[in-house]
Amino acid sequence: MRAQILGLRVASVIFGLITVAQVARLVIRPEVLVAGHLMPLWPSAIAVVILGSLCIWLWKLSGLPPKEDGQ
Repeated sequence: MRAQILGLRVASVIFGLITVAQVARLVIRPEVLVAGHLMPLWPSAIAVVILGSLCIWLWKLSGLPPKEDGQ
């Protein structure tokens, strides 16, 4: 069971780091070119909401007490 908790926390930290990177992109506003086209900022805003939510959700799941079988 400990491995599952560790896995949830590692995934949560990874989602958190990616969220921080997306927030930094929104603050710094660098020009990002994809195949010669300028990438807009709005996908980063959506990514912040989705990835931040996943980060918080997985962290909360990792702290829940394990369920007993048969209940």
